[in-house]
Amino acid sequence: MKKIIGIVGTNSDQSTNRTLLQFIAKHFGDQAEIEVLEIKDLPMFDKPANMEVPELAKEMAKKIEEADGVIISTPEYDHAVTASLMNALSWLSYGIYPFVDKPVMITGASYGTLGSSRAQAHLRQILNAPELKARIMPSSEFLLGHSLQAFDEEGNLKNADQVKQLDGLFADFVLFMDIMKQLNHAHAENLKAAQNFSWENNER
Repeated sequence: MKKIIGIVGTNSDQSTNRTLLQFIAKHFGDQAEIEVLEIKDLPMFDKPANMEVPELAKEMAKKIEEADGVIISTPEYDHAVTASLMNALSWLSYGIYPFVDKPVMITGASYGTLGSSRAQAHLRQILNAPELKARIMPSSEFLLGHSLQAFDEEGNLKNADQVKQLDGLFADFVLFMDIMKQLNHAHAENLKAAQNFSWENNER
């Protein structure tokens, strides 16, 4: 059985992105062990001179490293991901590199019509950064618009077509994770490149 980490891409206590990940964890519970992680308790990234990473970030990194893949669900603020998600990814690429060659599936929920499409494109750019180097599943957007009305009282997606779409995307992600395991010959060099990326010569 696959082991997957779900990351709630916001510090909001009421986010429908959390609800979406919880539904995914329950709906695909017979195919994968999915643990949903929060980022809201991470401190603000401040590039500490001693490169000391918070224990919570280290714990998250360890779980990501041990997982077969990661699902990140992001809302959209001002055509971008949240400041809290950018903060989390900054910690998770500062002296620790759990995302290097890690298969990632991106989902998103928003109150409006577009379902965080621009934030998902923004997140793809971030995950391609030299210190992250994630392997993002192509053509895999799951865009949940009008998310306040999308779930029933038990947290289940109400729209059968959306559930069917998610079923297909998850099946593709399982296959994607298997393929990425075979494409790991350059992992050591990719990890070295991330570790050797110069903090002194690049802005963060």
